[in-house]
Amino acid sequence: MNNQPQDESFVTIFDDTYDQPDCRAYFRMLDALGYRNQMHAVALFRKGLGALCRVRGLAAPRLLDFASSYGLVTLLMRHEISLIDVFDRYRAPDFDRMSPAEVIAGDRTWLARLPCYSPPLHVIGLDVMPNAIAYGHAVGLFDEGFAENLEVDAASPALAAALGQVDMIVECGSVAQLMPRTLDRVLTACGERKPWIMTSPIRGNERAAAVEVLVRHGMRQEVLPVAPFIHRRFESPEEQARAIANARAAGHAPEGYETTGHFHAQVLLARPEGEGGAPGEWPELRGLVPLS
Repeated sequence: MNNQPQDESFVTIFDDTYDQPDCRAYFRMLDALGYRNQMHAVALFRKGLGALCRVRGLAAPRLLDFASSYGLVTLLMRHEISLIDVFDRYRAPDFDRMSPAEVIAGDRTWLARLPCYSPPLHVIGLDVMPNAIAYGHAVGLFDEGFAENLEVDAASPALAAALGQVDMIVECGSVAQLMPRTLDRVLTACGERKPWIMTSPIRGNERAAAVEVLVRHGMRQEVLPVAPFIHRRFESPEEQARAIANARAAGHAPEGYETTGHFHAQVLLARPEGEGGAPGEWPELRGLVPLS
């Protein structure tokens, strides 16, 4: 895989619903576009978290939900509920008539009643959109929330202090693989014991510059040995053609994946060099479909 930076424009951007006072429009947009990345990636994130807790002896890990938006990844990491069930909730016509305050109050009650996975998580939400962070904090998804753009500025003292205690970072979607400048600032603030990082970028959207940052911080990145999975369907033949070209340029064979009409993603794992053993030997990954 040559892993060279690809054209950022090959993915269609849907940002008109991204900074509303509540999550309705954003979750409905993901539903309408057939997003499935979170469904597959979060299941693997939880397995990686289990491996991390086993290796480091953690009972209550601290998680950074990077580019968290309204906290969908956190919701699926914390609670025993499927992505489809989440989407189905917001399809209800009653949501059309509710005020943002009513949605937030109802979601807070709903989330408080959902069963939770173990181990218990302390979650920090980080996003550039203040409304998304405010929603996630108000409904109880984020224990701490920060609306900061680390591509532009260094982390605030409060965010830097929070990052210094993080055990795992997750990102689900394809935010240019955490963006090298931001990734460097995050890892610098994390201190000497670096967190594990699990991301699920679209195939063809991996970043060699991110690998260089990780190496400078004593970390190694690898593809989790699990078959690629659907991110979302293509919105046009032009988008599909761009995705196929970018997948090929990055060393992926698109046949059976991007050629089927969907973006596909894989989970990347970065961690301190030599920590945790080979993922293919983790008990947490037994029974999953391996890479061919």
